Amino acid sequence: MSVQFTTLIRFKDKNCTVLIAKNLISESIPIVTPDEFGSKVLALMEIFRISHLPVVVDKLFVGVISEKAIYDAENFENKIDKIISPIALQPYVYGNQHIFEVASIALNFEVSIVPVLDFDNTYIGSITREVLALKLSELFSSSEPGGIIVLELLDSDYSLSQISQIIEGNDARILSLYISKKPGASKKMEVTIKVSAVDLSGIIQTFTRYDYLIKATYQDQSENKSFFDDRYDLLMRYINT
Repeated sequence: MSVQFTTLIRFKDKNCTVLIAKNLISESIPIVTPDEFGSKVLALMEIFRISHLPVVVDKLFVGVISEKAIYDAENFENKIDKIISPIALQPYVYGNQHIFEVASIALNFEVSIVPVLDFDNTYIGSITREVLALKLSELFSSSEPGGIIVLELLDSDYSLSQISQIIEGNDARILSLYISKKPGASKKMEVTIKVSAVDLSGIIQTFTRYDYLIKATYQDQSENKSFFDDRYDLLMRYINT
């Protein structure tokens, strides 16, 4: 399954460099080698409550072994290299990649961990689904006061510079901007904008004057939290599939 991950752009985010892969690694996740027995790998997965483990040989990343692959083999005393060879799943990110790229890998490969590599493919650790969920929750649940505007427009009509000018022209600034598209041939997108202004009336009037279709607005802080919680829950359902 291929999932198109939505894009969130945060402006002047002091935590931007913190949210790269190497800073999200869970130190406790063990590695396994191709000569490990399936029964031992399953035991490790149960202990750490994950359904995937990284396979590493001489510090080099080989791939990911899944709980499903071991069960499908129906012989837990087989070694990993006999259960699945070559190891099919190779989801990974490099240490300097952003959390959104980590999330894309987690979604597209449907894995409970995302291995992190150095540029020479040396394995340096793994990011768990729980850590990923926690950090994404922090991003989606911004505590800064402000309102939310959801625009619907064609891909060809999207202009970040014009959107920024409209908002800044109303004495506000963009706190975050979230673009979502449904998988498929649709040429429409939703642009969700968190702005620093609580009163959105002036911004709404300007967007309307420029013929933007406003799909929804959220001006109350409780509504803002509910909106981001809904989007976060949707993302977590994908990750937990």
